[in-house]
Amino acid sequence: MKTRAALLLVVLAAAAGGLWWWFPRAGDANVWQGYVDAAFVRIGPPLQGRLTQVPVKAGDTVTAGQLLFAQDDVNDAASRDEIAARVREAEARLANLQAAGRDAEIAQAEATLADSNAILQRTATDFARAETLVKTQSMSVQRRDQARADMLSAAAKVQAAEAILALKRSPTGRAQEIGAQIAVLAENRAQLAQAAWRLAQRQMVAPTAGLISDVYARLGETPNAGVPVVSLLPPENLLIRFFAPETVLPLLHSGVRIGVTCDACPSGLTAVISFVSPRAEYTPPVIYSEATRTKLVYLIEARPTPPDISVLKPGQPVTVRILP
Repeated sequence: MKTRAALLLVVLAAAAGGLWWWFPRAGDANVWQGYVDAAFVRIGPPLQGRLTQVPVKAGDTVTAGQLLFAQDDVNDAASRDEIAARVREAEARLANLQAAGRDAEIAQAEATLADSNAILQRTATDFARAETLVKTQSMSVQRRDQARADMLSAAAKVQAAEAILALKRSPTGRAQEIGAQIAVLAENRAQLAQAAWRLAQRQMVAPTAGLISDVYARLGETPNAGVPVVSLLPPENLLIRFFAPETVLPLLHSGVRIGVTCDACPSGLTAVISFVSPRAEYTPPVIYSEATRTKLVYLIEARPTPPDISVLKPGQPVTVRILP
């Protein structure tokens, strides 16, 4: 009987301790026990590859943009350079198709056009003179007709010279060839952008400042794509979590500032509530009834202000209270 009574006392003491943890103690209204939690940023490579650099270790503080790890990038760099060469070749081909004829050819065509215009002007003058002479019967009709034919021939040569000059000044390639080459160049540029992206992914940097919580891989290992290599804890990802009863929910809502105390922590720590759970939790299990509804608790999350990973550590127990 004594053993059974002692066991019952131990169970009652444990239950009382649990209730003391989750609910306000007598004389400490609006004070609750909680703990520090954190949302870790686990960073892994988008592509599989052998690690060639891991310059950070657990406990290091890094800044945004600082190198966390690097992979072997020899193959990706060679692929990028190969595609870049194809882009330059496609650009040169397109420029050649879009370019006009050579300067010497254009100059020759311009000279031919000038000569044809001079002949046309001379033959037109001769024809006008012949028309006058025919009227005074100083020239035969046959010679006048020959002058008209010479003028029309000169006009045709001017049109031919103008067409040749326009051809020399226009792109050497046909519209269909130029369009096809533009498509080839666009494809090569897209491949180059993809190759440059793959090369850039071989070096992963910190997206934000924070504390290196853990390093999961070592130099020379080959982690798969998406497998975390480094765990980063930004200060702004610290959370204070505690449970409060239903009766004080009107006092605890998003934006409310609360006080935070913990062992060996400086005084004056505060946090701002960022989340109030819409669902109640049982601690210990009870049933929904009018008599026991005050035993329901709700998860509350708050963000420390300012967040300080040198003071607050994930898993650390804290006491929170509503500020006056």
